[in-house]
Amino acid sequence: MTVKRNRKIGSFKEELLVKSREAMLSAVQIFNNPNIHFKSENFIILANISWMYLLHAHYRDKKIEYRYFRQTGQRKKFDKTKKGAFKYWELERCLDDKDCPIDNITKANLKFLIGLRHEIEHQMTTKIDEYLSARFQACCLNYNDFIKQLFGDSYGIDKHLSFSLQFSTIKEEHANQLRKFTDLPSNIASYINDFDNELTDQDYNNIRYSYRVLYVPKAVNRKGQADKVIEFIPANSPEAEGLNKEYVLVKEREKKKHLPGEIYDFMQANGYPKFTAYQHTLLWKEKDAKNPLLGYGTQVAKTWYWYDNWLNEVQEYCQKSGDLYK
Repeated sequence: MTVKRNRKIGSFKEELLVKSREAMLSAVQIFNNPNIHFKSENFIILANISWMYLLHAHYRDKKIEYRYFRQTGQRKKFDKTKKGAFKYWELERCLDDKDCPIDNITKANLKFLIGLRHEIEHQMTTKIDEYLSARFQACCLNYNDFIKQLFGDSYGIDKHLSFSLQFSTIKEEHANQLRKFTDLPSNIASYINDFDNELTDQDYNNIRYSYRVLYVPKAVNRKGQADKVIEFIPANSPEAEGLNKEYVLVKEREKKKHLPGEIYDFMQANGYPKFTAYQHTLLWKEKDAKNPLLGYGTQVAKTWYWYDNWLNEVQEYCQKSGDLYK
């Protein structure tokens, strides 16, 4: 009897893994398909299902109960749907379990996607593919690592994937556009900013959270040399360190933001007590500083935030005003 039950558990685990891999492969194929314009939404939903099935397979393999139930004395009363099916853990519950094998940075990446799914499931979104591709890439790489760690190298999906070809080059002006959240729906921009601000710089820059790649056109010394479209170099190599220094401004993270009150509070604390909210309002109106083309700040939901370059502008203005605000 025990042997029969174990065989049933094993076969169902295999079925979960098959579905898990198919869901992730489908997510990647859809995202790389140039004829599909609903990429991010599809990727998030399918990646969520993929990771959930992967963790269900792990908990089943470890004989850990992953169905919702209530303990009544010595018995478990399982929660069921209206049609009588068991209610299994959703991905977030799988991640929060004390026996979850996933590290905290990978969890942060997945919880970001879960929260984003909640934001986009109630309304149509546009133009989010470019902003979030680094986090999707990290999600894929993390998945491939963990399915092999938990169930063996033969379950890896890297052998089924290749780099997608591009029909345009990535120029600096494109990178500048990608750093701005002005054309995102306000709820999405607010969610991304709030989630990222909760992370430490170390966690934010971890490749398990967001996998960023710097593309540099490459010339070879002579014909016949190996010519890969993409070549990876170690992050701690002199070449990589040099590139990071040169392109430190081309970062995906949104700039540091200040509420209006923080601007004039800062000026008052640094020797300009007469520079108040009124003077600040007059100044930004005079300079048309909320014009998005000037890059002094951004609107998130219903709140305007100022960037560091506006704070510097205000400082310079006060210094040139002599004793007017002292």
